[in-house]
Amino acid sequence: MKPPYDITTKTLKLITSISEKIGEISANHIDRPSPQLRKQNKIKTIHASLRIEGNTLTQQQITAIVDKKRVIGPKKDVLEVLNAIKVYDLLTTFNPISSKSFLNAHKLLMNDLIEKPGRYRRQEVGVFQGTKVAHIAPPAKNVPILMDDLFKYLKDEDEIALIKSCVFHYEMEFIHPFMDGNGRMGRLWQTVILMQKYPLFEFLPFETLISQTQSDYYNALSQSDKAGKSTLFIEYMLDVIDKSLNELLSFNNRTLKDIDRLNYFLTQGKNEFTRKDYMNVFKDISSATASRDLKKGVELNFFYKTGNKSLTIYRLTDEKN
Repeated sequence: MKPPYDITTKTLKLITSISEKIGEISANHIDRPSPQLRKQNKIKTIHASLRIEGNTLTQQQITAIVDKKRVIGPKKDVLEVLNAIKVYDLLTTFNPISSKSFLNAHKLLMNDLIEKPGRYRRQEVGVFQGTKVAHIAPPAKNVPILMDDLFKYLKDEDEIALIKSCVFHYEMEFIHPFMDGNGRMGRLWQTVILMQKYPLFEFLPFETLISQTQSDYYNALSQSDKAGKSTLFIEYMLDVIDKSLNELLSFNNRTLKDIDRLNYFLTQGKNEFTRKDYMNVFKDISSATASRDLKKGVELNFFYKTGNKSLTIYRLTDEKN
């Protein structure tokens, strides 16, 4: 059965805005950031998602752990970060419509933090806010059936991916399928779902905005519970995504430098190419600029060239052997 929600005017406006921003990001060649920016965004995502769950480590400490440096901090917090790093390194390997893949992600994320990670709960649970019970989760015996239904919903190709990701996030939180790790799994799997349609979400740390509006996040979950449908949570999450994309555009609202263009071009998967191929990707640069870029790429050993003038062909250095 399709989870209940309404498509509101606000929802439609946000979907339109998000779609326009995704198009602009693609047109400006910033949908595949440099390796350094990818690393920074991964650190921001891990920091924000774990901070919501009470982790005390700073971005600087998480950066040190990513760089395999020793960090002094609570053992549990360090372990949470180490697990999250493993999971986010494997982000592209998860299948958004596979419950098996979902459970494997939980197993990695919660390894050595809870008993039997990667398995649905077999106990009754309630969600507390302070000393008050905010939510009583469905009976444990119903969890496998409810989660199976939720994954069947993800396979509905008539549903909009942006909506599906929000609905899954909310419904998973409502079902509360695990004894612990539900919040971070909800946010993680929303990213996995979005990545299937829009690869740029691998590099978009929207968890940072959730962390900054944490009370709104929990309020959207609570109000959706009371309404019996995920409409308000969908609006909240789409607004977070829209603002995160806006921040990405603002950060990258500059003329691309030669190294930016080269880094982007290398993500296109071309092992052999010409200057014309390069200019087909960057249509607003001159042939002289393209030649300077390619000369720098050769100097940096990104690729090497064979032939002269109009017969010049560039090949990736890795292909030389």
